[in-house]
Formats: sequence, C-alpha cells, structure tokens
Amino acid sequence: MRKLIVCNLISLDGCYTGPGDDVMAMPFDHGFDDYNAERLRAADTMLLGRTTFEGFRDYWPPVADNTDAAPVEREISRLTSDIDKVVVSDALTADQTGAWHNTQIVPRADAHKHLTELKNGPGRDILVFGSHILWKDLLAHGLVDELHLMIGPGIVGDGVRMFETRPPASFQLVETRTWEGSSLLLTRYAVSS
Repeated sequence: MRKLIVCNLISLDGCYTGPGDDVMAMPFDHGFDDYNAERLRAADTMLLGRTTFEGFRDYWPPVADNTDAAPVEREISRLTSDIDKVVVSDALTADQTGAWHNTQIVPRADAHKHLTELKNGPGRDILVFGSHILWKDLLAHGLVDELHLMIGPGIVGDGVRMFETRPPASFQLVETRTWEGSSLLLTRYAVSS
C-alpha cells in the first residue's frame, strides 16, 4: 500500500505561514530544499489543494531553466513538473493547469474515495505540500500515513497554525534529522487513528 505523506515547514511558534498567509516569512534554509527534493525523488504523485497548486504552478516551472537558481531548486522544478499531480478542487478547470498537463482534478466530494483507490493501487509515495485544508480533512478521515514537520528557528507571531484544535489522530515519532549547516529539524511521525 502506498503512503500518503504530509510535508510542511513550521516555525517555533507552530505556524506554517506568516502573517497574511505569507509563506516567505517562514524560517527557510537549504535543508528545506534538500529534504523536499529527497521526498519528490521517492514519490510519483503529488496531492494538492487548489491554492497550493496554483502557487506551485506559477512558481516552479521556469526555475528549471534559471541558471541563477541553486541546482537543488532546478531539480525540484523538474521533479514537480514530471510528477503526477492530483488537485482536489471544485473550482479549478483543466485549462487552468498551465504547463502541467499531467494534472488530474478531483472534486471535493470524490476526494476520499479517489485517494483510497490511489493508496491501494501500485506506485510510490503520495506527497502533500502545504494544502492545510485538504490534509487536515484527510487526517480526520484516517487517510494520512505520515506527517513530516521541518521545524525552523523563527517566530512568525501570526499566521496559519499547524493545528487549531487537537487532531483526531495519534502520532508516533519515527525519525528526527538535521542537515549540516542547516538550522532546521525534521520530525517524522507515523499517524494512527
């Protein structure tokens, strides 16, 4: 069975966006890109909500050919372009996927059934980046297998909190990890309902 893995960067005060949903306020460093590239290499499907999909679609494709970008960012650009994408949305249409033609749009009402079929089918990991409304719903319905949180040393003060209430799941620590020269700490949890 394939794993559904949620990957997010959070601040020390428990947010994964800064004020006004500003993700650039987060405490990024090279460890973030290194780990995301690693996760993308191990996956063959990316599951996203509409807002995160649109942000990725608008940002990542041109990075592959940007010689000023770091090599790992260029790799992430290529990996996100090549990976199959599933977007859960009632608003997005096929003509809005841009250069990413390997994108399937699934209506919200069909998301749980579709994801269950994906998880039971052949393939590698299914990744969720961002998309907090989507993955919190999937967590509440027992469809998330692992939660990978990269904790950065910043305090953003305000933003979208990782959890507003106690989630309907239990978490077992599987791994902690750091990267040389990085201030980020990866905490990887197995999820059980």
